[in-house]
Amino acid sequence: MITSKLLYLSVLTAFCFLFGAFLPAQVLGQKKEGNKMEIKQEKFGKTVDGQEVDLFTMTNKSGMKVKITNYGGIVTELWAPDKLGKAKDIVLGFSDLKGYLAGHPYFGSLVGRCANRIAKGKFTLDGTEYKLAANNNGNHLHGGLKGFDKVVWSAEKISGPDSISLKLTYLSKDGEEGYPGNLSVTVIYTLNELGELKISYRALSDKPTPVNLTHHSYFNLAGAGSGDVLSHEMTINADRYTAVNDDLIPTGEVLPLESTPLDFRTPRPIGERIDKVAGGYDHNYVLNRTDTSLCLAARVYEKKSGRLMEIWTTEPGIQFYSGNFLDGSIKGKGGKTYLKRYGFCLEAQHFPDSPNHAEFPSVILRPGQTYSQLTVYKFLAK
Repeated sequence: MITSKLLYLSVLTAFCFLFGAFLPAQVLGQKKEGNKMEIKQEKFGKTVDGQEVDLFTMTNKSGMKVKITNYGGIVTELWAPDKLGKAKDIVLGFSDLKGYLAGHPYFGSLVGRCANRIAKGKFTLDGTEYKLAANNNGNHLHGGLKGFDKVVWSAEKISGPDSISLKLTYLSKDGEEGYPGNLSVTVIYTLNELGELKISYRALSDKPTPVNLTHHSYFNLAGAGSGDVLSHEMTINADRYTAVNDDLIPTGEVLPLESTPLDFRTPRPIGERIDKVAGGYDHNYVLNRTDTSLCLAARVYEKKSGRLMEIWTTEPGIQFYSGNFLDGSIKGKGGKTYLKRYGFCLEAQHFPDSPNHAEFPSVILRPGQTYSQLTVYKFLAK
């Protein structure tokens, strides 16, 4: 009897040791005594028209920290531990509101009413043509001149036993930026103890309207401003992509990735074949999926820090952008200059120019329907 108990305890101890060896560093350390999950609120400044803007800081027990402002729903900082447990800020941005008000390439923003490009800034819905701002080489980009990234959202803090959340709400009025319908939008950022930043989106409209929301952080897993991201190893769960013209507008073709420099079905450094892609990566990948459940879309690994980021989403596509238009004209946090390809974006969304392509998954939201999506950025270290 004693021998059996000793054998059982020996096996159990060995199993726990082996299992623990394969857990990410921050998961192993997430139950530090004396730490607690918390969300703090502080003033961040005022917009040019005098609206008060706040900054919210969410912290979990394992050393992750996320700062979000209700101006544009922008993630201003995201601190994640490396393989030694040392946290660094891994998103590009500014240390104060003035930087964001002065204009920027959508650093950390909530993007809408329609993310990505709409050809010639117009679409036809139920027989009516709608004209939008042509704010990108004659095309409409990321919601227009004053999209969701440039408005002040109402904010509410939510605390739970194993997570903390920031709930943002905004009413986009009928005709705003040329879009039809009063659109009520709710976006919830949630930080939990699994190293996940979850972003859930929900919207309702009183008229038919296109809706395509996304998040636009520029990531550098080695640390914001530390250099380019060309050595990061990228994997994207997609066999196909939407072909585009010279203005990055879809042609309507959905083509195979095989034998192209766009293929990231197996892990490859971002910079390995980037010179074979005109202008760099700025493409929508058609995710391998059969339903709308949460699926793994992409995985990025930075070898020196050991940081690993996974993106899970309910969306049909993900836009991979390699920071091609960063040109050194922007100085961000800590006075660091952001040069070309100092960050990358992975934007879970519907396909670009969907309102003009009936063959693409529809982005049209009608009265009585609910727009919803969930995207999860998960951070590990190994």
